[in-house]
Amino acid sequence: MTTQGIEAVFLETHNWGKAAQFFQALGFGLEFETDHNSGQLRNGDGPSVFIAEIPEDREPGARIVLKVADEETFRPDPAVEVVSPFEDTHYGTREMTVRDPDGRVWILQAPGKS
Repeated sequence: MTTQGIEAVFLETHNWGKAAQFFQALGFGLEFETDHNSGQLRNGDGPSVFIAEIPEDREPGARIVLKVADEETFRPDPAVEVVSPFEDTHYGTREMTVRDPDGRVWILQAPGKS
């Protein structure tokens, strides 16, 4: 089985409020905000954008999260370097990390186990 496209874009920022306002000015609606300076926005049926505030001494990063329907049936091609197998997240999903030939890290996200 293969991935099913982009699930989300994960962005780090030094200012959650300004970042959220920026995306709202581009037409994204706020789906939810957490109590620790982060939240999720979406524009239509496209992927969500999750933004998390980080300390000023860290460089903001970005990750693209690819959707996997079911981790039990997902088997990466041998050409895909698995950095870490599926693991539980604190937000209820399961994630696997893989690396592309140029060294970029990608997150594959499957539904959490019930």
